[in-house]
Amino acid sequence: MTSFDLPPLLPAEHLAADEVLLDAAEAGSGGECLLFWEPQETFVVVGYANKVAAEVDLVACERFGVPVFRRCSGGGTVVQMPGGLNYSVILRITEGGPTRNISAANAFIMEQTRAAIQTLVSGATVSVRGHTDLCVGELKVAGNAQRRRKNFLLFHGTLLLNCELIRIGELLRMPSLQPDYRAGRSHGEFVTNLGLPAAAVKNALTRAWGANESQTELPLAEIKKLAHERYLTREWNFKF
Repeated sequence: MTSFDLPPLLPAEHLAADEVLLDAAEAGSGGECLLFWEPQETFVVVGYANKVAAEVDLVACERFGVPVFRRCSGGGTVVQMPGGLNYSVILRITEGGPTRNISAANAFIMEQTRAAIQTLVSGATVSVRGHTDLCVGELKVAGNAQRRRKNFLLFHGTLLLNCELIRIGELLRMPSLQPDYRAGRSHGEFVTNLGLPAAAVKNALTRAWGANESQTELPLAEIKKLAHERYLTREWNFKF
């Protein structure tokens, strides 16, 4: 498996990169890969089907100058900010294998992630709660989402490492859909930082996936094009 460590890009370009690499795999010009990127600024990302006004405090976002984007996968709304680490895996869908359907892929990929993070956390249990939440104890440290095509899938998540967590409650409303284990807790009561260096987390996930072939060449022209045509448009970001 190939690994990419993305350079600093515009927020919309980071979102576009996932879709471009998924498209390349589906078209036969790419393959399975693992990629990482770290936010350099604060912005909000809603899941594909999320209604922006229901999930995001738009008045607060305007006041703080925080833009809102929409990603191509499902799941809930997140605040991207410095101190977070995003990872994505693009995997082949195999009939009868661990990626055969949404539920099986969620379970398989989340266990890989859980086991990798557990090697870095001592004195606490790392677990998967809900369908795709990663938790330390009862506190969430990462949310994840999936997008499937015919032959390949994209699975990506955001790990809270050393984030200014107060920003989540400032910018987001209480989510319209909540897992049972959240038990109505506020954002501040529900999430925590892992307090780990990004390099250590990247190394653990790279080992877990056997992503030993480092790749530095990215299809930047295609990424910038898709970002301009979709992820920077109000029609896409505020479609719901």
